[in-house]
Amino acid sequence: MAGGLADDLIRTKSLERLNADAESGEHTLARTLGPWSLVALGVGAVIGAGLFSLTGIAAAEHAGPAVVISFAIASLACAFAGMCYSELAGMIPVAGSAYTYAYATMGELVAWIIGWDLVLEYAVGAATVSVSWSSYVTRFLRDTLGINLPPALVHSPFETYTLADGATAHGLVNLPAILIIVAASALLMIGIRESARVNAVVVAIKLAVVAVVVGVGLFYIKAQNYVPFIPENTGTFGEYGWSGIMRGAGVVFFAYVGFDAVSTAAQEAKNPQRNMMIGILGSLAICTVIYIAFAGVLTGLVPYTQMKGDAAPVNTAIAQTPFPWLRSLVTLGVIAGFSTVILVLLLGQSRVFYSMSQDRLLPGFFSKIHPTWKTPYRSNLFFMVFTSALGGFLPISQLGHMTSIGTLLAFMLVCAGVIILRRTQPQARRDYRTPLVPLVPILGILSCFAMMVSLDGETWARLLVWLVIGFVIYFAWSRRHSRVGRAETGA
Repeated sequence: MAGGLADDLIRTKSLERLNADAESGEHTLARTLGPWSLVALGVGAVIGAGLFSLTGIAAAEHAGPAVVISFAIASLACAFAGMCYSELAGMIPVAGSAYTYAYATMGELVAWIIGWDLVLEYAVGAATVSVSWSSYVTRFLRDTLGINLPPALVHSPFETYTLADGATAHGLVNLPAILIIVAASALLMIGIRESARVNAVVVAIKLAVVAVVVGVGLFYIKAQNYVPFIPENTGTFGEYGWSGIMRGAGVVFFAYVGFDAVSTAAQEAKNPQRNMMIGILGSLAICTVIYIAFAGVLTGLVPYTQMKGDAAPVNTAIAQTPFPWLRSLVTLGVIAGFSTVILVLLLGQSRVFYSMSQDRLLPGFFSKIHPTWKTPYRSNLFFMVFTSALGGFLPISQLGHMTSIGTLLAFMLVCAGVIILRRTQPQARRDYRTPLVPLVPILGILSCFAMMVSLDGETWARLLVWLVIGFVIYFAWSRRHSRVGRAETGA
């Protein structure tokens, strides 16, 4: 019995079977994405809440102006993980991302853990961006069109707002955040033609907005806002000083969520053995430069202490310039950018959930393809409800922390997967090889773990609760219904 259980937990899905499943069957995806489409997909998913919202939170609560160092540290960890993702995405060019890689390397239980973790990453990531989207839409309607939405309907129950008489009250629900999740999910269910072209256009708009903010903002930076560059630690771990920089890195790490979403499109990439590496590492490099430049200008325009709790710090920064029209332009660009981020994250989530359902680690109900739309519409419907509930009822800082720790765990397992496959499949085709194995994967694991440790205890508790729920589902249902397991027993 014990041996049978152990065998079940470590059973793997062979590379040959993974690639055969990807290239056969009635639901095979068309390989249409070239290298620049993949880069645009990565940039489109990355440039979002982490840049426009969490930058201010990390600076105000943890790192001060040294948030630029936090971004550099986070990017280094991403570079290690990105190289590992590139190798595995080229070797296993199928949907499912890290979940699929784990199934091929570390066995079914670890695959379940990382798949369950990715569900958290993408769903909560989309919810986080929806909160920022709501904040910018609310400001745009108020400042540009003179429309004031009821405060109780744009704040979660855990957030407070100030009434006209100076008193404070708690919100009821963040209704705009719910509406954008519903709209994006509906679009994904119906299907998206020429989505790569649309994404490329929106990416160009977002990059133009960032260029305008950085270019104009450089002329209005106040040098005193950089003093002290590394604020003295308050005596509490994570509140400024170097511990604050590390915790800030753990928080803004969410800013890089997206480059890994490129790997979920591996089954739709032309020449994936070459182009996946370009898409993943190319988008990561572009976004790192943008983040560091943007964070430096933002903290130069606005004292970091004034950004505490501000979900729309870009508008606050633009207010320091004499160009009021720029605020409307920037806000429109940010809203468009957030919309694409939400779309790509929900797309990645549906790919992972669909893959898990296809393997029967989740009920086959969720892998049902719509006969006309040709999309996993039931997965989209389920997460439309789940994700919109998160965006509508939780504050942005808690959502961002939850996503960071989930992403860090996924990256650690991907790094470990490279080491394992080098030992178990040394002759497998690798058009891109991670350099200095096992050093680079080990550095990726250690750097990600260091940022996980720097996150607060409540964030760890939420992750553990999520994983416990996952373990209950796996041992109660998934283990017995696994397609790989049933194939091995002849069921």
